[in-house]
Amino acid sequence: MLRIMHVTFALFADAANLSQEGKLNILGVFDALQVATLPALHPRATLVVHLKGSIADAGSHRVSLQWMSPSGTELWSSEGELGVASPPSGVLDMDFPLIAQLDLPLDLAGAYVMRVGLDGKQHAEIPLQVRSAQPQPSGPTPQYLS
Repeated sequence: MLRIMHVTFALFADAANLSQEGKLNILGVFDALQVATLPALHPRATLVVHLKGSIADAGSHRVSLQWMSPSGTELWSSEGELGVASPPSGVLDMDFPLIAQLDLPLDLAGAYVMRVGLDGKQHAEIPLQVRSAQPQPSGPTPQYLS
């Protein structure tokens, strides 16, 4: 049975690379940031997206990224092409690790999300919680559960 290309995992890390043997190495996975003040820019965050596909996925695919703030505002987006060659005979599954170094603009404290799209459909959302040491605007006190 042939499966269509899909995201097996997506995350933020301090660094990632592919070894000479083709192994994906990931260092310092994170889902939260503490910043001194806002707005801020988190430099050189590494986005890792692992795609899995089959022989049916040979050809060109459109990959899109969309960085969303806690207010729902798009802070930036990007698109690119992923060319998939036909695998050698006998290979059924193929791995496609995407590694991108990004500067992440941060305008507010709260829950950010990186949306990952493939061929016009959203395939993953990567959450990132941002906390700031500076006081937030006054308003109702948030309720936290533990």
